[in-house]
Amino acid sequence: MPAILIIGASRGLGLEFVRQYAADGWRVLATVRDPLKGRAVSDAGAEVYVCDVGDCASIARLAAALVDIRLDVVLHNAGIYGENQGLGQVEAEAFMTVMRIDALAPLLTAQALAGRLGEGGIFAAVSSNMGSMADNSSGGSYAYRAAKAALNMVVRNLSIDLAPKGARAVALSPGWVRTDMGGPDAPLEAPEAVAGLRKVLAGLSERDNGRMIHYDGRILEW
Repeated sequence: MPAILIIGASRGLGLEFVRQYAADGWRVLATVRDPLKGRAVSDAGAEVYVCDVGDCASIARLAAALVDIRLDVVLHNAGIYGENQGLGQVEAEAFMTVMRIDALAPLLTAQALAGRLGEGGIFAAVSSNMGSMADNSSGGSYAYRAAKAALNMVVRNLSIDLAPKGARAVALSPGWVRTDMGGPDAPLEAPEAVAGLRKVLAGLSERDNGRMIHYDGRILEW
């Protein structure tokens, strides 16, 4: 039975990943930051672990708890958007919080869990096309855009550093999804976006290592 660890699964895309992978017969391990939100994740078919990706000690405890488990996929979904992101509104502490959660935490998670990935394993991070420099024509969202751009570089680095052990790394773009973060006007429902991303992960080839891929299979520019 293949095994996937989903980091950040209490709601939205993360919870939908749990539902779909569990329904497809995978062993699903999933993290929540708040233990009180673990019931929905458990009911959806996952083994639940508590992990706050903003806390290095919490990441270390998660890695220790999984020391004997081989993972086929580590999917880092945890992230935040942040506040006050227009020009003239950006505050240093708030900016760095977004960077810590959206860019540094996936790196620290990958670093702690790399030993759980075997030959053919995948580290996937949910990024965003808003981190693409080539696609930015609207400005704004300074912290979120910067953090996702940094995450994309982290994934690119991981794709090189994990390659000798036969593992791959990829950044995933889910599109604009109707979640708490995406808001009610988003055109995509979570089940459609997740189904597309699962298809992307299932079809990854060696040439996809280190790329950013949209839920519909398109390769996105950095």
